[in-house]
Amino acid sequence: MTATAVVGIGELTTHDEVGVRHDAAVVVDGGLIAWVGHGSPAADEAVDLGGRAVIPGFVDSHTHLVFAGDRVGEFVARMAGEAYDGGGIASTVAATAAAGDEELRAQLASRVAAARQQGTTTVEVKSGYGLDTAAELRLLRLAAEVTAETTLLGAHVVPRGADPDAYAALVAGEMLTACAPYARWFDVFCEPGVAFDGPQTEALLAAGAAAGLGLRVHAGQLGAGPGVGLAVAHGAASADHCNHLSDADVDALAGSDTVATLLPGADFCARTPYPDARRLLDAGVSIALASDGNPGTCHSTSMPWVISLAVRELHLTPAEAIRAATAGGAQALRRSDIGVIRPGALAHLAVVDAPTAAHLAYRPGMPLVSTLAL
Repeated sequence: MTATAVVGIGELTTHDEVGVRHDAAVVVDGGLIAWVGHGSPAADEAVDLGGRAVIPGFVDSHTHLVFAGDRVGEFVARMAGEAYDGGGIASTVAATAAAGDEELRAQLASRVAAARQQGTTTVEVKSGYGLDTAAELRLLRLAAEVTAETTLLGAHVVPRGADPDAYAALVAGEMLTACAPYARWFDVFCEPGVAFDGPQTEALLAAGAAAGLGLRVHAGQLGAGPGVGLAVAHGAASADHCNHLSDADVDALAGSDTVATLLPGADFCARTPYPDARRLLDAGVSIALASDGNPGTCHSTSMPWVISLAVRELHLTPAEAIRAATAGGAQALRRSDIGVIRPGALAHLAVVDAPTAAHLAYRPGMPLVSTLAL
């Protein structure tokens, strides 16, 4: 192994007990952080960043990146005033079914590469655009080629013409059995009247846990509902969206280790109300930021853009937003080896072409961040 010293770091965001260091250096050895401090440490080679800032690589803990086609017409209609109701998912299911493996593989690789070019070093990828056992299995196999953080989202919506209870039983039975070897996580879109109601969600989460998968829940996106409470009750790692929360939901999240994953890019593109991040933080809830990269409500994997939205629309400070996009995402994936810069962690470093990380919010839309390959 060759040890590399990264020196000349003007501002280093670590998310360890120190937090932020200035005039800092990091030693990387064998793909791991070996040392963090100041000065010019001994190493086999050195990379001088000339005063630029370094942060942990972004952890994008919520995406739907295996799909074909687009829904630009749906986006244009929403910008003209139509409300988002989840109905467009069926068109993506049809387009994805018509695409071959090589087409889906190439498009997935392109989307992940675009995310990495903007500082994302860990990405979660869901299925959910198959809605039958064979199709969901295909999407998970493809997702597993680009990430270990794969999620079975067979419980995305009910296919057109299917009986909701019968489809939920299929997901909890045959589909889960076939797909579990290719998934780390099991997700349910809990949205009564649109996707799955409380009793269906509860049964699905119990089945996912029994299959040995970690749990995630799409909760409170379009209206108030039981999703957050069920996520907490079943020990889910994350309740995602959280646009519509009751006081009981906030209290439940605050008393648990379930992370509230906020997706402001989806709210921007769907013209839906933003979640009250300040309320969550003030209550002691752990939050994450993710892109929700998908064809219907956020065709973007730009975490710097998500940070800008979080600062402008969710009223987070730049430091809070960056933490949510890195350490928060790691917590939402129940990982301690990413989202932080400390000895023993993976050497997932992102360089900001500016003296401080706050420039990510200060200069929205600018290509300021890139991953550091060592």
